[in-house]
Amino acid sequence: MKFALIGQEIPALLPSLLTDLFFAGQAAAELAMEEKNPAMAEVLNRYAAVILERAPEGSCFTVSPDREKVLRGADCVIYAGDLLAASRFRQDQEALSGAKEGDEGLSDQARVNGGIGGLMHTLRQGEMILPLCRAMRDCCPEAIVITLGQPVARTVEMFSLQGFRCYGLGHSALRGPGGLEGVCRALKVEMKTVSAGIAGLPGFAFLLSLKSADGKLDLLPKVHRLAEEGVFGRLAKRWLRDFGAFAIGSAPEHAEFMAAQEDFAPDPRPAFGESVERRKERILWMNTVGQNGQGDPEGQMAQMLLLSRAPVQRPVQLALALVRGEDLLMHDVARRNDSALAGLPRVSVIEAPLQLEKGREVPLRWPLPDGLRGLCLDIDEASRLAARAAFGDRTSLRECIELDPALDGLDRLYLQDVVDRMIGMHSDILTIYDDGKDGEDD
Repeated sequence: MKFALIGQEIPALLPSLLTDLFFAGQAAAELAMEEKNPAMAEVLNRYAAVILERAPEGSCFTVSPDREKVLRGADCVIYAGDLLAASRFRQDQEALSGAKEGDEGLSDQARVNGGIGGLMHTLRQGEMILPLCRAMRDCCPEAIVITLGQPVARTVEMFSLQGFRCYGLGHSALRGPGGLEGVCRALKVEMKTVSAGIAGLPGFAFLLSLKSADGKLDLLPKVHRLAEEGVFGRLAKRWLRDFGAFAIGSAPEHAEFMAAQEDFAPDPRPAFGESVERRKERILWMNTVGQNGQGDPEGQMAQMLLLSRAPVQRPVQLALALVRGEDLLMHDVARRNDSALAGLPRVSVIEAPLQLEKGREVPLRWPLPDGLRGLCLDIDEASRLAARAAFGDRTSLRECIELDPALDGLDRLYLQDVVDRMIGMHSDILTIYDDGKDGEDD
């Protein structure tokens, strides 16, 4: 088995990826990673060499700046990339702020996943994903893709449009005060004692069922009562009344996909990957492991610190089940709908629990409340249009702006001009729109 790792966020994920592959998964596999920075490649190689000392026989890890070498023969590609995410978001934010004469004055649209900001983010992802897909068609045309790239719904759709079987892992609805963890705390029960049905769209998921682990006690009515009492905040209370379902996960992420709301503003400083401080700490800990080894107390402590930052998402766990044909049940997996969410097209990109038996998906049916279905249809259609726009389809770009519910209440013709100007602002990297014509959709 060979797994290829692509994207600038991979180094931060590497400790958990290696652990899940070689130790939890007991896989004798080849892991190949693209890294163009020689100094970082040295850090990663030295760290991985120590981990490999205890890996299953036949395991190996390579770092290379040569993308074709990394991809050649891969069974699975894990993508965790973005294009100048933080700096370009700040450019979008400034352009939309209305702070300067002639600016658009649409500061609410400086978003990561939805609205104008989310559209620009998607277009920039296209500049990363389209060349990657072209290389994959030459080097590993049958590879499964697992994307962690934001916006997850749209990166899943991009790889799918290029003919690859793709799954996405975004921000989990399990953890945090707005997630299942916070719900269980409010109910005064432990997460391991409940069975939850969480489904919807990536970043826009809802708690559709919640029962005791034995299935005898329905806990969802109590969650709804607590939401009505304001225990989970104003937004959760209002959305429950509007949609007939409890929004679970990050409330700000949900809000990004909807029209501007008077009592909510997007995060002005969203996190994109590691901060500079965290990156320095990670490199220090990796060097400590690489220099001292895992048998040394300092090396052991550094490895524990690295693994303490492992994300909830476990891409290798999913990859192994798919490639080896194993059983698995995993929450928060984005993919094409097929028939899991009733009322949405089969091509919709949804987020729901994924159950595999011998590597094949077992159909799980989740009916959406009537009050939620229409909005989900609109959000999904806007996301799929944005993904096509990222490959240079100007018709899809215009239709996305016309249909995106995050832009409700705004002058859509004016927004077309705004987006055109912002594409021009990023013309140094948005090369697919250089000539003013539709790009390839191959």
